[in-house]
Amino acid sequence: QLQLVESGGGLVQPGGSLRLSCAAFGFSLDSYGIGWFRQAPGKEREGISCIFRSQRNTYYADSVKGRFTISIDNAKNTVYLQMNSLKSDDTAVSFCAADPDECPRYSRRIRGLDYWGQGTLVTVSS
Repeated sequence: QLQLVESGGGLVQPGGSLRLSCAAFGFSLDSYGIGWFRQAPGKEREGISCIFRSQRNTYYADSVKGRFTISIDNAKNTVYLQMNSLKSDDTAVSFCAADPDECPRYSRRIRGLDYWGQGTLVTVSS
């Protein structure tokens, strides 16, 4: 019954911006923490940002702090990740995931495939 669908990835030059979207179906985002994760080739999936309780609780990894902003549009049941000042190191497949209890910083907290989106590729290259 849970479904998350990411969109907004693509190719961008260093210093550019992208906005990722995570649309939820079958449940209300207001009842879940939503995390953004990314996975580069050969690397572990890492948590980069999360939001819980409709922006009253947010987290940013040090690597993206000051450049990325997470937000939620309750009317659209969608979480966004605005990514500015993108670097080559930001190249990765980005995923959103849901946690019913808290702002999810770690992939091990995600219960199963239904709690993950399918991923969207962010490529930062000149």
